[in-house]
Amino acid sequence: MTRKQFNNTPNTIPVNATSIPEIKPGQSVELLKELHILTRDGKLNQDSRRKLKQVYHLYHFIEPLLDEVLAARQDLTLADHGAGKSYLGFILYDLFLKTREAGHIYGIETREALVDKSRELAAKLGFTRMSFLNLSVEESIHSPQLPGKVDVVTALHACNTATDDAIKFALHKQAKFIVLAPCCQAEVAAMLNKHKNQSFGKTPLSEIWRHPIHAREFGSHLTNVLRCLLLEAHGYQVTVTELVGWEHSMKNELIIARRTDAPRKNARQRLEQILRELNLEELRERFIY
Repeated sequence: MTRKQFNNTPNTIPVNATSIPEIKPGQSVELLKELHILTRDGKLNQDSRRKLKQVYHLYHFIEPLLDEVLAARQDLTLADHGAGKSYLGFILYDLFLKTREAGHIYGIETREALVDKSRELAAKLGFTRMSFLNLSVEESIHSPQLPGKVDVVTALHACNTATDDAIKFALHKQAKFIVLAPCCQAEVAAMLNKHKNQSFGKTPLSEIWRHPIHAREFGSHLTNVLRCLLLEAHGYQVTVTELVGWEHSMKNELIIARRTDAPRKNARQRLEQILRELNLEELRERFIY
């Protein structure tokens, strides 16, 4: 979700408790203004209404996971990978953590300017249990600025292989829950196209990605299938659902993984078989470890 400056239009509506029922009780209007979901004079237009709906819908999925972690150990750590402007982290803190004494949210982002802005906003709002780290995935895995274990790992619209990087981080940190909304998955499609001629002689399934548009869509779907098998091979129970209605976004898949420490017996075998039969063995290191 990108940050935009919204202009006042005839369709905007002043903020109050009755005119904008979409805003949850206890939500900081100041935060919504800083995130540019509300205009500076406290109004909501249709674009920002859709953005708010998406964030709240994701919160609906994450809230019970946070409740479960807190109930089990009276503390909570959440790392948001590829945090960008940290929409998700700020909303989670505002709606869930600010009224509780326990819990800490880490926003991990490689763009230093965005990290600095998030730090400034957290200080301004008094969100003291938020940390923003200018780190790569590899650095975040080993950084002393993060705890050895993290309860929940999220990655919202992390482009292409950034979602895989978040999975690697989550597995290393033994996350109890992993919540992913993948985006812009091009690597598998590129590999399908690279080996298209060899695949034609290997399997009739290559007809599925013979045309470029099919390669793009099939590659995107296949990427998430491989991710789910990887998570199941590492002892996670995986649920795949829609994030929001298709009218709002075509990048709409939400993957929720719960650590059970009971690996699906044939997940790794299935993963290896798919890579072999679809001529994708160059991706083995990314999906099998």
